[in-house]
Amino acid sequence: MPDIWQLASVLVKFLLYLGVLGSVGLVLVLAVFRRETRPMDSPLRRRAAALALLALIAGGSGFLLKAAMLAGEASGMADPEMLGLLWETPAGTRQILLAAGLALVFAGLWRGGPGIRVAAAGGLLALWSFSRIGHVADAGSFWLDALLLLHLALAAFWIGILSPLRTLAAAEGRLAGAAGLGRRFGRIAAVTVPLLIAAGLVMAWRLVGDPAALLATGYGLALLAKVAGVGILLAAAAANKLRFVPAMERGDGRAAAGLRRSIALEWVAVFAILFATAGLTSLAAAPG
Repeated sequence: MPDIWQLASVLVKFLLYLGVLGSVGLVLVLAVFRRETRPMDSPLRRRAAALALLALIAGGSGFLLKAAMLAGEASGMADPEMLGLLWETPAGTRQILLAAGLALVFAGLWRGGPGIRVAAAGGLLALWSFSRIGHVADAGSFWLDALLLLHLALAAFWIGILSPLRTLAAAEGRLAGAAGLGRRFGRIAAVTVPLLIAAGLVMAWRLVGDPAALLATGYGLALLAKVAGVGILLAAAAANKLRFVPAMERGDGRAAAGLRRSIALEWVAVFAILFATAGLTSLAAAPG
């Protein structure tokens, strides 16, 4: 049974994943779809900055929680010796990379215009920080680290499109804009989503090892829950691409409401996937 520190760690990691993937995803969407997102550029930048701040706070809280877990009591969070020892570990390296990446995200968002490239570079650095600790880092393989970065970047891009697409679909007189954004993302997703799934499958195969472990271990069960969430995402995305976006292109206003409901379902699936991932990395050892 997880103790209070482990449960707190799961919650903090969930917020960290939401903050990093959400902010980096919005930055990537702003970089790729500059024309389509221009009418809501400022609100999206503010939202990305808020999510980056959430990630920074969650990352720092997670670091302090590690110190408390090592000390076995809350006083470890304020113990200079414990914090100093932890700072010399990969957890400290991850924290440095995360903070540096998010600082670049803030700087790029604040600058505006070409600064979005700086924010995107910072976002990739923040994503790379996840390869410093965890099951992938324990595997000790650079190609697996690179695969994790690709997987996270593509996941962030998918998450990032949800908010602007829903905003456009809900705005008066923006039906054509929402349909255009949905169509362009659908074309890109035809390539990126298979890559996202393939990267996830390869990492799962490397970390699980024996397929029987999927049903015999806590890690495997959590991974299956994550896969179920991805299945819901894929189903909703297929409905968007094949049904709602084409109908919106024909001027059907009712399709915009359907798209918004579909995106709401995608958000539920994203939250479930992030919680499952937080559990995977906090409570369960990778069988492989």
